[in-house]
Amino acid sequence: MNKWTIPNKLRLEEQPQSPEKSASQPTDTPASNLQELGQLAPPEAPDSNIHCMTIVGQIEGHLVLPPQNKTTKYEHIIPQLVAVEQNPKISGLLIILNTVGGDVEAGLAIAEMIVSMSKPTVSLILGGGHSIGVPIAVSADFSFIATTATMTIHPIRLNGLVIGVPQTYEYLDKMQDRVVRFITKHSRVSETKFRELMFRTGELARDIGTVLVGREAVEVGLVDAEGGIEHALAKLNELVADKKLPQGRPLQ
Repeated sequence: MNKWTIPNKLRLEEQPQSPEKSASQPTDTPASNLQELGQLAPPEAPDSNIHCMTIVGQIEGHLVLPPQNKTTKYEHIIPQLVAVEQNPKISGLLIILNTVGGDVEAGLAIAEMIVSMSKPTVSLILGGGHSIGVPIAVSADFSFIATTATMTIHPIRLNGLVIGVPQTYEYLDKMQDRVVRFITKHSRVSETKFRELMFRTGELARDIGTVLVGREAVEVGLVDAEGGIEHALAKLNELVADKKLPQGRPLQ
């Protein structure tokens, strides 16, 4: 026998497997893969009438951000909002925020979509709801913030080339007014108080503005209540129950 020849008895593909051995081997299914990776399969739950939408990382607008950035693309969120509004099986929308902010026009577009929905909406800030994430948080019918979550209020900033002419500052003022008007219209904070928070000095190391932690955001009127997922879902179910169908029959 040639020393490079593998005997037939060592060829695995030619060895028949016993039923006992083949039955003991895990099947190549998603469930077995999850078990091999040390993860648990998501629990089987009945169909829910609540849709959960997450807005995390940086809100991406007209410019594509680097691939290492965690982003929420507004062109993905807007079709979801349209689908939620049209789907008769969905009775309410829960928005989970943990965002550092991002594109001003993209954030305002998302906020305007949420505030114009006919179905009940509740927002919950976990981690952070900074910058342009503030209008999205207050656009819901009711807003919550976790005890350790924060909100950063600061003026609008421009990236890239800025032309030093009066028109540039007028454009910034108009854009700033759009954000301020939206926030003060859909929350309990006054315009005077919000601008005071926005232009406060000494609190941020390299910028002007204010950081509100949990209860502080509720006290100034930006957020409705302090709470977590349990409180947010309870409030959303309450709003869904209170809402009437066009026929006058309450939602089940």
